[in-house]
Amino acid sequence: MDNHYTQSKGLHVNYSLISNMIENGSKILDLGCGDGYLFNLLKKSKNIIGSGIEISQEQVIACLEKGLSVIQGDIDEGLKQFTDKSYDYVILNQTLQSVCNPEFVLDEMLRVGKKCIVSFPNFAYWRIRFRFFVTGNMPKSKVLPFEWYNTPNIHLLTVKDFFEYTQIHNIKILQGIYTTRATIRKGIQYNIFSNLLAEEAVFIISKNN
Repeated sequence: MDNHYTQSKGLHVNYSLISNMIENGSKILDLGCGDGYLFNLLKKSKNIIGSGIEISQEQVIACLEKGLSVIQGDIDEGLKQFTDKSYDYVILNQTLQSVCNPEFVLDEMLRVGKKCIVSFPNFAYWRIRFRFFVTGNMPKSKVLPFEWYNTPNIHLLTVKDFFEYTQIHNIKILQGIYTTRATIRKGIQYNIFSNLLAEEAVFIISKNN
């Protein structure tokens, strides 16, 4: 089965940040959960309950071997098997840029989850801009390590893009964290420096009533 949104091994994922965002005993749904590393971490450290969804059969087997409850499925087809607000958190970790229809996936997340956690690599990070300017080629980094012709990332976005999207779609940003290898910044209002200096971004969002 196509694994176009499976978490890529080259991506740095700050699991501890996401773990700190989630209350003990929460019910979570982890979309594109990969080999279940984050899901398993949350189960052990936060006593969460819940499920994961993963498209790769190999990764699903890896999750099952960890004793995790994981469904093999394509999140681009929606979450119709889940009722409205049935989870405390729906997590989309380093996967938004890899789905075919991010608008539909976000809508489904916000329907199913009371809160949603979304993380993605920021394509406006200054090192990426600099490499693009100097070389004229699509830039690569530890967060975006692929060539243009084999990348699973089909909808690259920036922090600014995400803020604009939430405003247009009546989505509330409850928490925002911007990271590089050395720093962590927080903020729920758009800031040009966050767009320029963040290598990755993590947001907690919910639907405005």
